[in-house]
Amino acid sequence: MEKRRMECPALPPGWKKEEVIRKSGLSAGKSDVYYFSPTGKKFRSKPQLARYLGNTVDLSSFDFRTGKMMPSKLQKNKQRLRNDPLNQNKGKPDLNTTLPIRQTASIFKQPVTKVTNHPCNKVKSDPQRVIEQPRQLFWEKRLEGLSASDTAEQVMKPMELPKGLQGVGPGNNDDTLLAAIASALHTSSAPITGQLSAAVEKNPAVWLNTTQPLCKAFVVTDEDIRKQEERVQHVRKKLEEALMADILAHTAEPSNSTSVDVDSGSD
Repeated sequence: MEKRRMECPALPPGWKKEEVIRKSGLSAGKSDVYYFSPTGKKFRSKPQLARYLGNTVDLSSFDFRTGKMMPSKLQKNKQRLRNDPLNQNKGKPDLNTTLPIRQTASIFKQPVTKVTNHPCNKVKSDPQRVIEQPRQLFWEKRLEGLSASDTAEQVMKPMELPKGLQGVGPGNNDDTLLAAIASALHTSSAPITGQLSAAVEKNPAVWLNTTQPLCKAFVVTDEDIRKQEERVQHVRKKLEEALMADILAHTAEPSNSTSVDVDSGSD
């Protein structure tokens, strides 16, 4: 930037005007004007200058950019204000004889007519908002401490989850993980993939996907499916054996009772 500092005769002795010309950028060639007091204080605008000088100097016709007193500019401003229609109406009295109307609401109670059968009265609802209810974070932890029982009120043994399933969240354990997976399978029709974001391990409260259970991302392999099929076949075979034994036991009971009756009759 190129700086030019010179005396300012329009201001008291010792005041200097500085003009800084810009040499680069989009505003190259334009200049900025500053004023310096005899003590070296810098002023960037006319309002700052007027507040500092106060009533000692009349700056009403002072042009900040040129540093000169310009009475013609003051006359033009007065003429413009004189011709302004808004200022012309300020000095004229209001000859309107109509009573003023109060525009604010009345402080007294007034009767109100309530229209309920108007054709435009329709209740609007957002179906998207109704369907997608907010989900509470880690709500599955409320299921901790609950256990299933059989018909004889005997507590059933807890299930053993595969080692590939690992829980996430504060105080995660096998009970919370099992409740989260079971709830997701019953309440959602979407695929269960776990928490796919790696950031969930650092801050689960921020990066947790509420549509997935509280477990890390996992992949079900063909080997896992084969082992599960073998378990199902084994359980079905045991169930079939138990049903056959029960049927044989029921079919043997009538023959025993008939033989007893025949023997007693012969006696």
